[in-house]
Formats: sequence, C-alpha cells, structure tokens
Amino acid sequence: MTDSKTDRPTDDAPQTETGNRLFGRRKGRPLRKRRTSLIEDLLPRLQIPTPASGGSLIPASLFATPTREVWLEIGFGMGHHLAWQARHNPDVGIIGAEPFLNGIAGLLGMVEDENLGNVRIQPDDARPLLDALPDASIGRAFVLFADPWPKKRHADRRFIGPENLPRLARVLKDGAELRLASDDMGLVRWMLEHTLKHPDFEWTARRPSDWRIRPDDWPATRYEEKAIAAGRKPVFMRFVRRPRR
Repeated sequence: MTDSKTDRPTDDAPQTETGNRLFGRRKGRPLRKRRTSLIEDLLPRLQIPTPASGGSLIPASLFATPTREVWLEIGFGMGHHLAWQARHNPDVGIIGAEPFLNGIAGLLGMVEDENLGNVRIQPDDARPLLDALPDASIGRAFVLFADPWPKKRHADRRFIGPENLPRLARVLKDGAELRLASDDMGLVRWMLEHTLKHPDFEWTARRPSDWRIRPDDWPATRYEEKAIAAGRKPVFMRFVRRPRR
C-alpha cells in the first residue's frame, strides 16, 4: 500500500463500491512470470463459480474436504492475513474477495507454497458474493484496513456502512464475529458509528485494551506494520452478530 490517504492501492483492504461501480485499482505493476502463471493456472481451480442471477452458493460445498465453518475476508490485499488464518485453522474454509490482481497473485503464491487447500477466491467485487451466500452461512468476517476515502463527498464509498452492513448481518451466523481494523480515525469513527447503529451487531469492547491491542489470533498485516512505522495507531474492533429472533 502506498501512504497516500487519497489514492492508495489495496494491500489489506477491499476495493470499495457504490451503486454498480467498483472504485479502486484492479491491477498494479506488471506481474512477474510466476505470478502470471499462478493467475492462469491456479486461480481457475480456486475461483468461486459465479452463480446464475438469483442463484445461491453453498459455502461448504466449495471445499474438497469437510469444514467446521466458513470465514470470509473482504479485501484481502496481498493475502498475508488470509493465508495466516488458513494455515492456523485448517478445518475452516476461508473465502477471500479481492479485485486487485497483484494481491490475488500474492495470495496464490502463498497457497501454492504452503499447500493451503482451504482457500477459495472471489477475484472481484464482494457484493455479488455476499448476495449469493445463504443466510447464516459465515462464521467470521474480516474487513481490514480498508481505504478510508477521507474526502466527505466520497464517504459513501466506504465498504462498512448502510449498504453493506445488512448484507453482512444476513450471511453471518448468530454469534459470528465481524472484525474491522483501520489506522484512519475518520474511518474508525465512521465504522463504529454505523455498526453500533445496526441492530444486529454488538461491539465486544469493554476496556481500551480491547480495541488498542490486536488479539493473538489476529496477525499483523503488511499495511498495519507500515502504519505503525509511520506513527499511526491502528484500532481493532470486534463485533458479534446478535441472535436472530
């Protein structure tokens, strides 16, 4: 990720959408030979099939071996957090949505090198994927270090907000975690405000350390390390999906 807050490519963050338009870069520097090969050969085997209009996906069916549950990372950037979760949770199927081609290639490299069989990829906008997932089918979701879109006129491009929180609430199981992180205080306040307003989510924080200190099962991302080196303090927020009535 670059350090620019106004035009930064994805690293550990989702490309952001408004209406039918997806904002953010889809490709950065030209891919090297190995990464091009991964995109051509490995991605088709891991890519989630696009359901027919109005169709649905059964998450567990996407994986060759039985899974305890399925998790979803929206905007996995270069894939380091997703690969760590896949490595440390081999009985969990992990879906990553990311339109940034260089990031997809980065994750594919880790999948191949570490033989991670529990990863599947949506190389595009996360919204159609969310809309195709059944109710209460996801056990945990991550949206980490998203582009903050700091200009007021761009606020509706932020992924966590009135458009997508209902989507997340629908697909998350009762008691499932929604993990959010950012080093941008404007975005932190925005995400906290909108998620607290949503009736289906409850913030788990009870003391400052709950949002200042990253839990042990939440690895640092490359962008987080850059933010800390630049003097910015990340905030880590965990919400739970309240039980359905």
